[in-house]
Amino acid sequence: MVAAEERSLALVTGATGGIGRALVRRLAESGMDLLLSARSDAALAALAATLPPGRTRHHACDLARDAGRLADAALALPRIDLIVHAAGVHDSGPWETTEDATLRSLLAVNVEAPTLLTRRLLPRLRATQGMVVFLNSTRGLDVAEHVGPYAASKHALRALADTLRLEVQGSGIRVLSVYPGSTDTPMQRAIQETKGHPYDPDTFIRPDDIAAMVMAALVLPRTAEVSDITIRPLGRPPDPLPAAGPAAA
Repeated sequence: MVAAEERSLALVTGATGGIGRALVRRLAESGMDLLLSARSDAALAALAATLPPGRTRHHACDLARDAGRLADAALALPRIDLIVHAAGVHDSGPWETTEDATLRSLLAVNVEAPTLLTRRLLPRLRATQGMVVFLNSTRGLDVAEHVGPYAASKHALRALADTLRLEVQGSGIRVLSVYPGSTDTPMQRAIQETKGHPYDPDTFIRPDDIAAMVMAALVLPRTAEVSDITIRPLGRPPDPLPAAGPAAA
């Protein structure tokens, strides 16, 4: 039996959301220990109950306020091999009508929390030659009307990841940004409902498709690194402009 301090361990934020949940299942199947985070303790406990016993811990928190406490919980563990930043919030609407609180939430969850967590845990990743995965969005690669603040937060996340990759060169740490297009998640369902569009999950990327791509990057030989993955739904036309309204992962 492999001792706990010798088993690889992954921290996953947004663990109960669509993409986060799919990744959690894949990581558990690979034999990794897990520290899972989301806002709901009940949802985390329900997810943990479906995973191999004794290999999963969970820490409920609102990343807009408590990212530091999550970092403390991770640092109390013997090692960190992987950080998956899957938590995120979304909002749509023109700049002119974006509320101050909405802008603060977008930046706190989508940018500040990944920055703080990665910075605090970087020494652990150096020790294990680990990996950081930033679940971004195709809105981190482009812009459109009525998603300015959200796109700005995702562009900032891309800059964070690209800068980190440069700064950890030679350390053995790998940094991956994933840019999914429209994906069948609770967040996507909320977005489409806000637009007043019927929801057909078959027209969106499946969360497990994204999880499979991340796992493929994770198991690459140490001689290689995947830096960016862009995934778009096959055959789906571009989304119409969104109506105003918030959603959260």
